[in-house]
Amino acid sequence: MSFTFTYPYTVNPEFEKKVAYFCMEFGISQSLKTYAGGLGFLAGSHMKSAYELKQNMVGIGILWKYGYYDQVRKQDQKMDVLFQEKVYGFLKKTDIKFKISVSGHDVYVTALYLSPETFQTAPIFFLSTDLPENDYLAETISHKLYDANPEAKIAAAILLGQGGSKLLELLNWEPEIFHLNESHALPLAFYLYSKHKSLNKLKNQLVFTNHTPEEAGNQKTRMTLLEKLGFFCGLPLTEVRAITQIKDEELDHTLTALRLAGCANAVSKMHQNTLCSVWTKHGGICEIKTITNAQNFNYWHDEEMYKALNEKDDLKLTEIKKQRKHSLFEIVADQCGEIYKPEIFTLVFAKRFAGYKRADLFFHDMDRFHQFVTNAERPIQIIWAGKPYPMDYIGIGIFDKIVEISKTYSNCAVLIGYELMLSKKLKRGSDAWLNVPRINHEASGTSGMAAAMNGSVNVGLPDGWFPEFAKDKLNSFVVKPCDSSLSEELQDDLDAASLYDLLEKEVLPMYYDYPNSWLEIVKRSMTDIIPEFDSNRLATEYYEKLYSN
Repeated sequence: MSFTFTYPYTVNPEFEKKVAYFCMEFGISQSLKTYAGGLGFLAGSHMKSAYELKQNMVGIGILWKYGYYDQVRKQDQKMDVLFQEKVYGFLKKTDIKFKISVSGHDVYVTALYLSPETFQTAPIFFLSTDLPENDYLAETISHKLYDANPEAKIAAAILLGQGGSKLLELLNWEPEIFHLNESHALPLAFYLYSKHKSLNKLKNQLVFTNHTPEEAGNQKTRMTLLEKLGFFCGLPLTEVRAITQIKDEELDHTLTALRLAGCANAVSKMHQNTLCSVWTKHGGICEIKTITNAQNFNYWHDEEMYKALNEKDDLKLTEIKKQRKHSLFEIVADQCGEIYKPEIFTLVFAKRFAGYKRADLFFHDMDRFHQFVTNAERPIQIIWAGKPYPMDYIGIGIFDKIVEISKTYSNCAVLIGYELMLSKKLKRGSDAWLNVPRINHEASGTSGMAAAMNGSVNVGLPDGWFPEFAKDKLNSFVVKPCDSSLSEELQDDLDAASLYDLLEKEVLPMYYDYPNSWLEIVKRSMTDIIPEFDSNRLATEYYEKLYSN
């Protein structure tokens, strides 16, 4: 192997501990399709802040040949899924080649290198099995992010966990801390344990971040299937059961990570409460700390808006927002054939279309929705965007339902291609950013942070990160939540009514009747979001709270 790795920049002595950061997705640049949604956006911001702070960190990911997927439309404007090969000339190919074992067969792995100067990130290696030495099945391990096939998902976990650790050995870069950003790379824990056969040694090396309380995001898999595919890196099931304390026939991936890691963190204060209430009853888990998610200010913020803000030039700030709306509305016109107007209040809902995020909350009262969007006195323009998992037919159904309803109204639009570039456009061109998850279902949520960095006012339920930021009617608008013990259907009806009340009685009247007061909220939001929700704070806290154990 002729490729040699020397750390590419001088490390800040405050952050000299070597950390390897394992994540299935990294949202770094529009041009690098290695992300699906919020987890990737967060990991990308973390890598950018690690670079800005000159931390001694290396990212480990997978180079997905077909990315997550390309969101396209069918003939009737509804959503379709396209898997298209991606090619990246800016990634450095290496001559690194090594083997991992999947289902008892050798699988060859190579690595591509993203150098820090390309996108101002910590150095990141992307693993790939797309090699001529592999058969087609082995090649497909690195084809699709979050492949719907359960065995392909397990193989990807082995590639990231075992393969990432083997790569670091070959690079002769020995981390003091291995950071599991979600449990996707859990085989890493078993590989490290198999090397030293010491649970204490493993706990001193391994830390874990959980990003969701949702059952779908906390995987459970039959132990025999995992053993067959090589998930446990050669450890016999009896030993796996002994170190994980799992007696059931299924391995709970999150519980296992919490038992094998020396320390873990939740991604908001509310999320920590949820995690502790769910997992501490199982026993044997590590301490769970709170490190609230954040977004990279230098990447996300609108520089011209902040210049006007700092110069106290309200006219300039208002004019820039109008320009940003024009830019966004060109995309609306191109995709949907609707001409939006910059003087009209523009509300955006843009995030992954998971059921609990409730993209369709407005439609729980269609009569009221019709009155709301046809009100000529205080008009509104609404934009939806988001990428459901490609095999999530419920999420796609919600997307298609909104498309059909939007065809009836010239001030409702649904955009495809919600990736980093469109995300920036939406945050800069919106007046308000909507976030309405069922309470206690959103671990953190980060889109509203970046929205505030672009002069978009958050309107949302107090879940995830939002209660740590929101000052109602001062820097945001808080939807009054209902009793979360009620049935989901009743929660949806009550929350929809509260959302309509807030928009009709407070948000829209302030925007149209008291524009100076509205601008003060915009300015307060832009001011309050930093430094607390800049990922430089997050990256610093990881060293102080999680990597210091």
